[in-house]
Amino acid sequence: MNGKLVAGFLVVTALIAGALIYWLQIYAFYSPLVLHDGVELRLTPIGSDAPEVIAVEQFEGIDAASSPLRFRSCFSVPLSLATLTETYQLYQLADPLIAPGWFTCFDAAGIGEALKTGEAVAFLSEANIARGVDRVIAVYPDGRAFAWHQLNGSLEE
Repeated sequence: MNGKLVAGFLVVTALIAGALIYWLQIYAFYSPLVLHDGVELRLTPIGSDAPEVIAVEQFEGIDAASSPLRFRSCFSVPLSLATLTETYQLYQLADPLIAPGWFTCFDAAGIGEALKTGEAVAFLSEANIARGVDRVIAVYPDGRAFAWHQLNGSLEE
């Protein structure tokens, strides 16, 4: 009888711990971002290291203090893709990170595929926004845009 109680306790404890870990990873640390709370989106001009603020519309974003890689946002830009590519630095190794399932506007797989096919273009928003992390913005021809943080490889040295 004691063995069944111990086994039952271990199983229940493992289930509770698993549910708690899942909740912590998917929901707990994220908070919504609002542009007027000091959040600005920038792009780095060609030939410069100083990012410039860009106009953004219909912004929706999330971030977490627990990791610089948790930043994601969806928005639109009024500038044409031609103007952006002539003015701002392209980002060659863009690889969007998956967002939590409840943040439905950000589809990392779709953005990644659009970048591979050339349907969207990735730009350097800010290099080293956090140590070893760049902010990247992908823009579609219709003005839809998505931003995320990704490792830049500078910490591998």
